[in-house]
Amino acid sequence: MLLHIPDVLEPAQVTRIRTALDAAEWTDGRETVGAQGAMVKRNLQLPDASPLRLQLGQIVLAALAKNPLYHAAALPLRTLPPRFNRYEGGGQYGFHVDGAVMGLTTEAQLRSDVSCTLFLSEPDEYDGGELIVNDTYGEHEVKLPAGDLIMYPSSSLHRVTPVTHGARVAAFFWVQSLIRDDGRRRLLFELDASIQRLTQSGADAAALLQLTGVYHNLLRQWAET
Repeated sequence: MLLHIPDVLEPAQVTRIRTALDAAEWTDGRETVGAQGAMVKRNLQLPDASPLRLQLGQIVLAALAKNPLYHAAALPLRTLPPRFNRYEGGGQYGFHVDGAVMGLTTEAQLRSDVSCTLFLSEPDEYDGGELIVNDTYGEHEVKLPAGDLIMYPSSSLHRVTPVTHGARVAAFFWVQSLIRDDGRRRLLFELDASIQRLTQSGADAAALLQLTGVYHNLLRQWAET
């Protein structure tokens, strides 16, 4: 499921994060990928050990914690602390699939079910830099306002086109969902959205109770913890 989630960050939060990142020291983004990824990855990244990465990541995670649309769609179980990258001067990331298992700590690991990119640059700040996600319905081109997030299955083939002018700055992270299968996650998301709309329209209370029960029983049947 490819989903645009608007206004994850408020403008003031975007400004705070960008001010800190614009003054930060960056490193080669190839340091955090395997051999195949390094062949097609050309960008800059905030070092994983940087205290600034943890500080800014907490702002992102706190914003996500208050976003009901994100939770309904991702059904997060574990989240890798956000990383931050920068594309400029022709920087790009060729077609690739994200790694299936990633380290949360030296003792714990995370299965990547959902990939997320949180845009921190306005579209008119840079040329190029579109996120291209390839799925069964073709290629989707994504370039969102600062503060907006795109989420998509981590199994998707995707790339970032060359940035030929300006700088594209973003946060990115991965989620292990309670629901491993993307098709089931989509069904639960659509059912949840329907329940919310019916509730707002004043639909029959007994029918809503029944639908809510169906949702939770499916979640109970499919969830992995």
